[in-house]
Amino acid sequence: MLTSVELCAGAGGQALGLEQAGFGHEALVEIDAHCCATLRHNRPEWKVIEEDLRLFKQRAADFSGVDLVAGGLPCPPFSVAGKQLGEKDERNLFPDAVEIVDAIRPKAVMIENVRGFLDAVFHDYREGLKRQLGRLGYETDWRLLNASHFGVPQLRPRVLIIALQKDLSDGFEWPEEEHRNPPTVGETLYDMMAARGWPGAEAWRDRADEIAPTIVGGSKKHGGPDLGPTRARRAWETLGVNGKTLAEEAPGSDFVGMPRLTVPMVARIQGFPDDWHFTGRKTNAYRQVGNAFPPPVARAVAERVSAAVHTRPLLRAV
Repeated sequence: MLTSVELCAGAGGQALGLEQAGFGHEALVEIDAHCCATLRHNRPEWKVIEEDLRLFKQRAADFSGVDLVAGGLPCPPFSVAGKQLGEKDERNLFPDAVEIVDAIRPKAVMIENVRGFLDAVFHDYREGLKRQLGRLGYETDWRLLNASHFGVPQLRPRVLIIALQKDLSDGFEWPEEEHRNPPTVGETLYDMMAARGWPGAEAWRDRADEIAPTIVGGSKKHGGPDLGPTRARRAWETLGVNGKTLAEEAPGSDFVGMPRLTVPMVARIQGFPDDWHFTGRKTNAYRQVGNAFPPPVARAVAERVSAAVHTRPLLRAV
């Protein structure tokens, strides 16, 4: 079994995808206590390290030799919502991640971030990152992938950064996108909406005939148990969903009006299996879901990383 160390593991979206692709977790590093509680609840056997990445890097060499260093580094430095301060943002953890890669020297690196990372303003930063990893012996590539192209019923573009040791890089190919549309919100959530006998569930399913807009988790300072800013809530309204708040449970037999989503419903839209439980109260649970990396996308990329790592270069004739 291939092994991994995951940085900024969150509530387990990427970790689940890696697990499904055959990776065993040597450690998952996460500073948020609510996310750590979710990881421990669902996978008691995982080694969850609850601390700042900048502290973990001081002993990262303890994990020298694992096959993969993965992670979802903080997005605000490259997000339009975060003012795109890049390397000037104190939340930028790319330099720390590179130091950890240097200490561990894995066969591969897999980092997820927002689409803003590919904006022209960060061209020099991207090339600098490639040079840094190149000096450590890695070939680096990146690509914008949309979760909806991997069966996830949501418009969720994310950047994947892949770096492989140079003798393995020729064995990596980006995963192929599915050539069919993902299920609609109505198809995805119909059974959950109808679970408590709501008579309007079928009509709602037929109205919710598109995939979901991007789930927005928010931050500790901003974002509560709602489906995002005004524009996002309007998009949800066209699907027959009240996005102003989340519900504790599905609509009952006497419900009249526009239904709200529950945390488990949002988790399914993110591509999580139904048995993955998010601990904590509604606001914290929803934030964990909304900031997660969809497991199906993580799995698709990790399977290609696994195939490349298992590749051995042909011996050249003397």
